[in-house]
Amino acid sequence: MRTLFAAIALLALTGACRAGDTWALESWQPPFDYRGTPTQISYQPLERAKRHWRICASYPHLKDSYWVSVNYGMVRHAQKLGVALEIVEAGGYPNLDKQRSQIADCAKSADALIVGTVSYDGLTPLLVSLSQHMPVIAAVNDINSAGIRAKSGVSWISMGEAIGRYFTTLHPEGSPKVRIAWFPGPEGAGWVGFVEEGFQRGLAGSSADIVSVKWGDTGFEDQLLLLEDMLEEHPDVDYIIGSAVTADAAVSLLRAKNLTGKIGVLADYFTHGTYRAIKRGKVIAAPTDSPVLQGELSVDQAVRALEGSLTVTHAGPAIRIIDGQNINVLDISDSLAPASFKPTFKVE
Repeated sequence: MRTLFAAIALLALTGACRAGDTWALESWQPPFDYRGTPTQISYQPLERAKRHWRICASYPHLKDSYWVSVNYGMVRHAQKLGVALEIVEAGGYPNLDKQRSQIADCAKSADALIVGTVSYDGLTPLLVSLSQHMPVIAAVNDINSAGIRAKSGVSWISMGEAIGRYFTTLHPEGSPKVRIAWFPGPEGAGWVGFVEEGFQRGLAGSSADIVSVKWGDTGFEDQLLLLEDMLEEHPDVDYIIGSAVTADAAVSLLRAKNLTGKIGVLADYFTHGTYRAIKRGKVIAAPTDSPVLQGELSVDQAVRALEGSLTVTHAGPAIRIIDGQNINVLDISDSLAPASFKPTFKVE
């Protein structure tokens, strides 16, 4: 526990994941395997592309501000490098066929593909085929490595473990039992199984009793319905833990039911909504994986792959826990798009 809080204090002093013209990242060896130990590196992003490359990027959705922040990072770096960027989004994790069709169409006029997948291996045959004539870069969500040239991401096992361990510091083993409702996300998505594994690992040594598990897409209405069902089944729950959208919906629902402050809320990733809720004391904590920076890195990797200068094939920002104690001192510019930014689908 002391190590965790010491790390948080250090991150409060060090701030963002960039310094000047370099990015502070963690690089994974062997690449595409999160079971190893990452190495901290200083990554030098490109200043300008050699050509006006065309990049296609596919997202699971743009229904929450997490992927809007990824979008902002991609758009900002594409504009800096002078490359074209076309964005398609599948509308949600159940829409594998739609994402497959969108990628096939978008890739026809692209030099490189960046994919945030809705499924760990559902796109594999298509991506293997596309990789024969263009670099394919994985962004954010974990994916089968077949056909993948590079990956911008963090270990979602570590994301789940981070919030689980944080919870354990609040309720260590031997303290009174507390009841948790756990909302992992959509079954089959490329990140959910890993979050689940890490969260369970992080809770080891806590006094938690998981009384309800609800799986579902990370849309606000989907999560709100799951939360309502859970509260009918377990009105005596002490904590709700799940995605950032789960946390947003929980804050709204608890307010409507006059339960604010009676049930604690934690998120397993960080968005604009969780930022505001932590500031207001409505959400206790969330880990950030700096989605803005991940978006930038994926574009940089795509251009490097096209120009033959790709050496860092798997990297991502260090995970940071954000709570009420450090939210006012941490630099979160690598985590959240500016409030004025709107989803952007084309950079010419």
